[in-house]
Amino acid sequence: MRIAVIGVGLIGGSIALAARERADACVTGFDPGGGVLDAALAAGALDLAAGSVAEAVAEADAVFVAAPVGALGEAVDSVLAAAGPDCAVSDVGSTKRAVVAGRDDHRFVGGHPLAGAETAGVAHARADLFDGATWYLTPTATTSGVLYERLHRLVASLGAQPAAIDAATHDRLLACVSHLPHVLANVLVGQAAAAVGEEGEPLPATGPSFRDATRVAGANGAIWTDIYLSNADALIDRIDDTMVRLGEVRAAFRDGDAQAVEAWNARAADDRRRLLERQLAGGPVHELRAAVPNRPGVIAQIALELGRAGINIGDMALYPAQDMSEGVVALWVAGDTEARRAQDLVAELGFPVARA
Repeated sequence: MRIAVIGVGLIGGSIALAARERADACVTGFDPGGGVLDAALAAGALDLAAGSVAEAVAEADAVFVAAPVGALGEAVDSVLAAAGPDCAVSDVGSTKRAVVAGRDDHRFVGGHPLAGAETAGVAHARADLFDGATWYLTPTATTSGVLYERLHRLVASLGAQPAAIDAATHDRLLACVSHLPHVLANVLVGQAAAAVGEEGEPLPATGPSFRDATRVAGANGAIWTDIYLSNADALIDRIDDTMVRLGEVRAAFRDGDAQAVEAWNARAADDRRRLLERQLAGGPVHELRAAVPNRPGVIAQIALELGRAGINIGDMALYPAQDMSEGVVALWVAGDTEARRAQDLVAELGFPVARA
């Protein structure tokens, strides 16, 4: 397999290293940054350094665009203009609506690996960066089933767990679980710094709760400014909801309502337990086989339906009929309960499905 990486920093470099080591791929890279390609070659991330986007994607089977969120749309467009008709193109941006909207191309599938580090640059890239990490994919009704399958398999071969999700849901969820925590971390350290200034006293030794809650404060401004602004509407909704929730608990504190405070704290403990159980759920893998017509969007329809239900597809394969009029999609799902749910959901979509 021939893979191109556009933007060879921490994420792009880690994709390149993992693809070379685990997918036995030949990796070509392009990056406009001075000295980046030389560093990537020295780190063993690339087989070839290209002088342009067009040169990098020539004859590629798959391309990953790892540009900053603010430059992502333009970078993806340049790749789509140069890539071949059977090349799967994806990105690694932290927000998805903007890059997916207006790119009605069967080759493009938005992507977002939930992996990273406190450091940046190809010098810190690691082949194991994606091990066990969720890697969101955002197929649409026009996505090629064959290219989606290729991308799904490739992402899995890098050590990640691919999961289908629509772009709007992705941005709404990430505003809650990723972007809002960064906002709150910045607010908390600002409050603490102001308190020290007001009192003229050194900050007392902080416990793990403050350190953990503010670990991401002041994250890379060039990256996070683009993320905040590209998802501003969803983030504002979460900030507004946070203010309402804080207002409710503030009222309980003001009124000395011990029963309300205790119930609020108990709900938080229960919510956290349920979130952890959902995140860590697993079990034996079961194979499902569904008969599907050969029409645009059918694979995306199945993947998104299971993604909305929180069912992870561990692996998938397509088996087209000889006349290409229909085919079978095989899905591997972890856990007996999850496999039964997946079977029911696929059947509800109107596709005959059975356990292999």
